[in-house]
Amino acid sequence: MVEYRQSAKLRNVLYDIRGPVMQAAQAMEAEGHRIIKLNIGNTAPFGFEAPDAIMMDMIRNLPTSQGYVDAQGIYSARTAVSQHYEAKGIQKIRVDDVFIGNGVSELITLSLMAFLDQGDEVLIPSPDYPLWTASVALAGGTPVHYTCVEEDNWQPSLEDMEAKITPRTKGLVIINPNNPTGAVYTRQMLEAMIELARKHGLVIFSDEIYEKILYEDAEHIHTAALSDDVLTLTFSGLSKAYRVCGFRAGWMAISGPKNTAGDFIEGIRLLANMRLCSNVPGQHAIQTALGGYQSINDLILPGGRLLEQRDLAYQMLNEIPGVSVKQAEGALYLFPKLDPEVFPIKNDEQFALDLLREQKILISHGTAFNWIAPDHFRLVFLPEDKQLREAISRIAQFLSTYKPGASR
Repeated sequence: MVEYRQSAKLRNVLYDIRGPVMQAAQAMEAEGHRIIKLNIGNTAPFGFEAPDAIMMDMIRNLPTSQGYVDAQGIYSARTAVSQHYEAKGIQKIRVDDVFIGNGVSELITLSLMAFLDQGDEVLIPSPDYPLWTASVALAGGTPVHYTCVEEDNWQPSLEDMEAKITPRTKGLVIINPNNPTGAVYTRQMLEAMIELARKHGLVIFSDEIYEKILYEDAEHIHTAALSDDVLTLTFSGLSKAYRVCGFRAGWMAISGPKNTAGDFIEGIRLLANMRLCSNVPGQHAIQTALGGYQSINDLILPGGRLLEQRDLAYQMLNEIPGVSVKQAEGALYLFPKLDPEVFPIKNDEQFALDLLREQKILISHGTAFNWIAPDHFRLVFLPEDKQLREAISRIAQFLSTYKPGASR
C-alpha cells in the first residue's frame, strides 16, 4: 500500500502554539470539559468586540465585495495605510508601496517566499512569534535566533545579534511591541538594530501588529521612521487593536531604497497575483478603522480593561512562589519564568499538558516561541477580572504541588 507523507519542506516547520497541547484541549472540550484558554490572543471570545463603525462599513460594502479586486488591495484601504504612516512622520510610503493581505501572517509568508533562497539566513528574536521561524524555514531559509535579555526588560542583545551575522544573513526580524514578552523597544535600540542592518546590507522585517496596544508611558516608534537608506518592510493590521481577528485584514508597507529592490518587489507582486486578492470585505474595514475613533485607547488607559487585567495578572503571577515575570509594556501577553531551582522542568510542553489535564487551563509553553530553555510560558490576559483571577489561582494551586516528571 502506498503511504502518502507530508512534504520534506515541512521538516523544520513548527507552530506549537496550535500543536499537541491545543489538540489535547480540543479533545477534552469534546468530552464536555470547560477549558479556560490563555494560549492565543483571540479577542472576541473574551468580550472584546469590533467597533460598530467597522461592522457597519463592512455590511454596507458587502454588495460590492463579491468580485476580485486589485491583488495589492483596494485603493481606499492602501491610501488609508499610506496616510496612517504619513501622520506618523513617515513620508516615504506611497499607496503603491502597500500590500493588503489576509492578516499579517499571510504577508509574512508571502514576502519571505519572494525573498529567500535555499540556506539564506534570517535573524529572528528569541523568544519570537513562531510564525516567523516557521515561515523562514518554509521558504527554504535558515532561522537564526538572537537572544532577548529578560533582565533588561526583554530588550534584544545587540552583541548576540551581531555575533550571529554571517555572509548568508539576508534579513533581520524586529517584533515591536514584542510577542510574547510585551517589551517595547527604545529608540536607541531600534537605531542600533538599523545600524547593524545598514552595516551588513540586511532587509528589516518589522512586525508592528501591536503598535496601538501600549501601557502607561510606553512609546512605540516605527522602525521605518528612523531610516531612509535601509529597506524596511512594516507589517501591521486590524486584528488586535480593532478586535477583528477573524476579519483577516492586515498590510505590509515597503520603505527605504526601493530602487535597489525592484526584483524583490516584483516577486512579491507575483505571489500576490497568484492568490488573486485578499478578503475583500475585510479590506473595506481598514479605512474606517484607521480614520475613525480609536476605541483601543479606552482599553489601555487608566481604568481600561486591558490595563487593569495586565496589572492583575502581573501581580498574581509574581505572588506565586518560584514564578517571576517582567511587566508588559505593550501587546496582550506576559511571559512568566518558572525558577529552575524550584521547578526543574525538562519538557515544558509536558508541563503545559499536565496543567491542562489537572486544572483545565490552556497556556502556551515557552519553547513554542523558540526560547532556549523549558522554563517559561506565555499567558494571555484577555479574560475579564473574575475569570482571570480564577485561572491564575488554579495555576498557583497546580504549581504548589507540581513535581516535574512525576505521575499525576
